[in-house]
Parts: sequence; C-alpha cells; structure tokens
Amino acid sequence: MIHDVDQLLERLVRRDALNGSNVELLFDAPTKDWVARRNAPTVDLYLYDIREDLQRRFTVWEDQRDTQGLVSGRNLPPRRFKLAYLVTAWTQRPEDEHRLLSSLLSCFLRNAVLESGELGGALDETGLPVYIDVGLPAGQDRSLADIWSALGGELKPALDVVVTAPVVVGRAAPYGPPVLAGPTIGLTAGDGAEETTGGGRRRRGAGGEPEEPAAEEVVPVPAGTDVQPGLSLRVRTVRRRRTP
Repeated sequence: MIHDVDQLLERLVRRDALNGSNVELLFDAPTKDWVARRNAPTVDLYLYDIREDLQRRFTVWEDQRDTQGLVSGRNLPPRRFKLAYLVTAWTQRPEDEHRLLSSLLSCFLRNAVLESGELGGALDETGLPVYIDVGLPAGQDRSLADIWSALGGELKPALDVVVTAPVVVGRAAPYGPPVLAGPTIGLTAGDGAEETTGGGRRRRGAGGEPEEPAAEEVVPVPAGTDVQPGLSLRVRTVRRRRTP
C-alpha cells in the first residue's frame, strides 16, 4: 500500500504541480549530505510517519454477497492508515521555492478526496476513497521542527501532507451455506396423535408406526445447491389429569 501511495502522489504532483517541467521528484530524506548534493530544482516527498486512523477503524465482520444476494464470504473490513509526508522544494532562489510550494499546495487541495478508479494499484481493489490533507495544525506528538532536528538540517518552508489510505487485512471467517428451506414444526398430542405444519393429523399404532400418512409441507430445494435444510422442531404436549 505504501508504494501505491507514493506512485499516486507522484502522478498528482507531475500532472497538477510540475506541469511537464524538468524539476526532479524524489522521496529521499532531506539530510545535510543530501542537500549538499542538490544541483537541480527538486521537489522532495519524504515519508516520515505512519499511523492508523483509529476513528475509521471497524472490527465487525463484513458479509460479502454475490449477485443473488447470498453470502459468499465474510472478511474483516479494511483498516485506514495515515501516511505523513514532508514536502519541500529545493532551488537556487527562495522565490522559486515558494512558487513550487504554491503549486504543490494547490495540487493537494484540488485532490482532497480521490475515489476508487483513479487511484491505481491495490488502492483501487478496496473500493474505498483516499483522503489527502495538507497544512493541518501539528499535534503535540508531531512537530516539523523536531523532524528537521532529527534530520540534522535547518528549518525551511515545507508542507505537511497526510494521506489516509485503506489497507486490506486479508483475514476471512468461516460461514455456512444459506438456509433456503423454512422451519418444520411437529406437535405430538397426549393421545399419541401427531400433527404437522401442513395441518395433517395421524395416530400411531401399537408398534409406533403411523396408521395413516400425514400431510406434511415440503419446501423444495434447488438441485445442485449447497444449502442446509430448515430447522425442525417437535413439541410434545402432555394432558394433565384433573384432580377431583
């Protein structure tokens, strides 16, 4: 999923921000050594943090249904993760860097929500959108100044871009075949007569066999269908003797 997000951001930046220019696009960490080797205009998208979006987390199993509406699978829903990128522009003049940052900001704002079908890779297979947030206030546990200090570089203008993307868990749960036949309920009276759901009534002889066939309701099951029969219930009634 991470490399799919990288490719998605690369397509968006080249299409909506760079506009076919010869500016390099990299995903390297902007350390001091890396900055010293820059001799051409560069846009850098440095992935520095990955965290799960707990507000969009669901732990209930989801039923997958076929075209007939029958359950064909049961899987855990995808999880969403936030990928934070430090986006910087590197040129010889600060004015050119600011123009690049302005184009990048407009690019991310125009693509705040990307639907399935325009994402590419495994992101399209989930059928879920991807969200792009830019310039949100930094939390207490994540500061851009701390990131620059960890990289050993000097603080400079940058965009904090957070991409929320789904990840398929790939865990399935067992499920049974669909039940297509209705329940069957039989009642046995105290006099030995047996009544079925079809309204028929029969008495049992001395050997326990029914003296006459009962009219039972039968729900047909399509041939070749892997289904389970309906639940069968049998209730026996007992007559109480009246006390004088």
